[in-house]
Amino acid sequence: MNQHVKNVTSETSDLSRRSFLVGTAATGLVLGYAGVPGVGEALAAAPANFEPSVWYAISPDGLVTVTCGKADMGQHIASTMAQIVCEELGAKWSDMRVNLASNDPKFNDPVLGAQITGGSWSTMMNFDAMSRAGAAGRMALTEGAAAAMGVPAGELAVRDSMIVHAKSKKQMSFADVVKSGKATKTFTPDELKAIKLKTQDQYTMIGVSVPQLDIPSKTNGTAKYGIDVMIPGMAYGAVVTPPVRYGATVKSVDDSAAKKVPGFIKAVTLDDKTQTTTGWVVAVANTYANAKKAAAALKVSYDGGPNAKVSSESLLEEAKRLQKLDDSGQFFVKDGDPAAALGTAAKVLEAEYTTSINIHAPMEPMNATAEFKGDILHIYSGNQFATRSGAIAAGAAGIDPKFVVMHQMWLGGGFGRRLDADMMVPAVQAAKAVGKPVKVIYTRENDMTMDFSRPLTYQKVKAGVDGDGKLVALSHDVVSAWPTQRWGIPDFLTPSVDKKGPLDSFTVNGSDFFYTVPNHHVRAIKNEMAHNATPSGQLRSVAPGWTFWAVESMIDEIAAAAGKDPAQYRISLLDGAGKNDGGAQRLRNTLLAAMGLAGYGTKKLPKGEGMGVACVSSQERATASWTACVAHVAVAPSGEVTVKKLTVATDVGTQVHPDNIRAQVEGAALWGLSLALYEKATLKDGGIEQTNFDSYTPLRMSQVPEVAVAVIANGEKATGVGEPAVTVVAPAIGNAIFNASGARVRALPITAEAVKGAMKA
Repeated sequence: MNQHVKNVTSETSDLSRRSFLVGTAATGLVLGYAGVPGVGEALAAAPANFEPSVWYAISPDGLVTVTCGKADMGQHIASTMAQIVCEELGAKWSDMRVNLASNDPKFNDPVLGAQITGGSWSTMMNFDAMSRAGAAGRMALTEGAAAAMGVPAGELAVRDSMIVHAKSKKQMSFADVVKSGKATKTFTPDELKAIKLKTQDQYTMIGVSVPQLDIPSKTNGTAKYGIDVMIPGMAYGAVVTPPVRYGATVKSVDDSAAKKVPGFIKAVTLDDKTQTTTGWVVAVANTYANAKKAAAALKVSYDGGPNAKVSSESLLEEAKRLQKLDDSGQFFVKDGDPAAALGTAAKVLEAEYTTSINIHAPMEPMNATAEFKGDILHIYSGNQFATRSGAIAAGAAGIDPKFVVMHQMWLGGGFGRRLDADMMVPAVQAAKAVGKPVKVIYTRENDMTMDFSRPLTYQKVKAGVDGDGKLVALSHDVVSAWPTQRWGIPDFLTPSVDKKGPLDSFTVNGSDFFYTVPNHHVRAIKNEMAHNATPSGQLRSVAPGWTFWAVESMIDEIAAAAGKDPAQYRISLLDGAGKNDGGAQRLRNTLLAAMGLAGYGTKKLPKGEGMGVACVSSQERATASWTACVAHVAVAPSGEVTVKKLTVATDVGTQVHPDNIRAQVEGAALWGLSLALYEKATLKDGGIEQTNFDSYTPLRMSQVPEVAVAVIANGEKATGVGEPAVTVVAPAIGNAIFNASGARVRALPITAEAVKGAMKA
C-alpha cells in the first residue's frame, strides 16, 4: 500500500526533531527565504511578538497570526489551521489572523516533510501538530500570567484571549502577558508529545462554523493573488507555445513585426534545463496588452519533435497493447491467485473502462512574477508545491535553490494544476534576459493546451463469482501516464509488491479497496507514449477518479449478473475481514447513510429513471475519507442523461468547520458530475485540440442538480473532504443509467450517443 512521502529534499525539516521555542526571541530566517505578506501582520514583524511555535505569533496588541504552510485556493485551509490553533490556545476568534508561508523549510509539512498541498491531506496531517502548537502557547501564557499575578498556574482558566484567576478575580489578556515578557516556557519534542489535548466534549471552536478569516479581504480586494502582483519597473511577458504539447524545439524566431509593437522589449527563447517546457518563446513588453500583441506578431518555426503525430487514438491503442503483455507493469496488489480462481469460477465477467484527458482550467490564469535582487531570485505566485517549484525556478535561473525566495500568494483555483511550476520558467528566464522584474500571464489557450492534465487511462477488469454469486476473484490492470514519477522525486513512488521496482501509486490508489475478495491483483502499467506526449499532473481526486470508475462500475455489473441488489451486494462485501477491519465498516455506514437520505429502494421511480450507488475510500487507503453516493437520473430515448439529484454521505471523523465541509463536498460532487458527463480533451498531431471553454465544456450552472449531503462526524481522526466526493459520482451515475435504461457505459465522459448505442446493444 502507498506510504506517505517524507523528507523529499535535503532541506526539509522534521518537527519531531525540532524543539518548539516558546518565548519572545525572534528566530532568524535561512538565507534566501523571507516572510510573505498575507492577511494580518507578518510573522516576524515585531521582535516583541510572543512566538509559541513556527506556526503562529501573538503581537503585543493580542492579535494571533497563524502562518499557513498550505496553499489556500478557496478551500479556506488557512482559516482551518487558525481554527485548530485557536481551539487549544483559547483565543478569541476575532483576534485571529492568517498569513501565508514562504518556502523557508521550517514551514514544511510536519508529516510530509515538504511544502505541498494536495491529496486532501492538509487537515488530517496537520491537526495534531497545530493542536499541540496551540496548547503549548496556552500553557506558556498561563505560566507567564501566573508569574505576573503571583498565583498558581493550576488555578487559572483561559478563554477568549483572557487568563482569569477566579479566586482573586485577577485577570490578564493575552496582550498583557505578551507585553509583560513573562511567557518564556520552552517545550522539548517529548514534552510536546506528552501534552494532553482537549477531548471532543471540551471543544468550543472545533465543530463550529465560524466566519472564514480570508473572506473579508477577498471581497474588499485587499487579498493579493499572483495575478495582482505589482513591482515598480516590471515588464510583462506573454508566452508563445508550440503546436505540440511536449517535445518541440524552436528552429527560428522572426521578431521583425514584434519590434513595431509599442513597448516591445525582447523575445526570449526558453532554454529550460529542467525540461518543464520545450519549444516556448516569451515576448516581453512594457504592458501585458503589448506583450500579447508582440507575441502574436512573432513568427516562430518549430521542429515538432518525436510526439508530433501522437493522438488520443494512438495513446489508447498503445495502452491496450501494453495491457496484453504478461510482463508489463508492476503489481500494486497481489493477494491470492485470481487466474486459478477465475478458472474455476461459476461465472466470469470482463470489461474495459476508459477515461479521457481532462484539463484543470482554474479561473485565475497561470501566472508568475520573477525579480532578481542581487544573488536572490524572488518568485511571486500561487503554488501548491513550493519545495519542488523553488527548485524548478532555481534550475531555470541556473542558481542554487537556497537563493530562491517563494512569495506565496492566494490562489484563484488550484485543483492540482499549481503543483507544477511551468509558469515560473518563462518569468525567470525573461527577467534574467531583460534585467528587470517580469510578470508572465498565460492566456486561457496557453493554459489549456499546455496543462499538466489528467491522463487518458485504460483499465481492464476481470472478475469471477461462485455459484452463490460471491465474488471470489478480481484482476485489475491500470494503464496510464505516471504523473508523480514525472516529478523525479523517488520518495513519492511506492515499492511494487512483486519487487520489480517503484511504481506510481497515484495512478492506482483506490484499486486497493476495502471489499473482501480472496484473490485480488492490481497491476500498474506505465504508458510511456502518453507519459512523454502528454506530461500529466494531478487533477482533483487523482487516481481514484479513474480507478473507482472501473471498480464501482464492475461491482454493479457483478451484482446484476448475480441477480442481487447492487447496494446490498456491496454491503455483503464490506464485512471488515482481515486487513479491511475498521475501514470496511466505516464505508458501509456511509453507504447506508446515503441510501437512507436518498430513499434508495423505498419508492417506485417513473419509467426511464433510476438510482445508482457507489462507495469509495478516497484518496488513499491510508488516508481514506469514506464516501458514498446515490445518483438519481432520468434517461431519454435519445440517450440524453439528466441528473436529478446527487446524495452524498461522507465520514470525516472530526469536523473542524461544518459549513466548509459541506461546501467542499458539494463542490467536489459537482466536479465529479462535470467529469462524468461533460469534460473531454483530445490530442491530435501531438497537440491538445481544445483551447477554451467553447470546446472544453465543464458543467454549467443550468446543469446543476439538487445535491444533498450527509456528514458523519464520529470523533475519529479528521479526514479530508476536498476531493473524495469527486471520485464517487461518475460510477454512481453510470450505475443509475443502467438501472434506468439497461445501458451499461464504460467510458468517461458519458455521452448521449454512447448511452443510446448501449440501449440498442
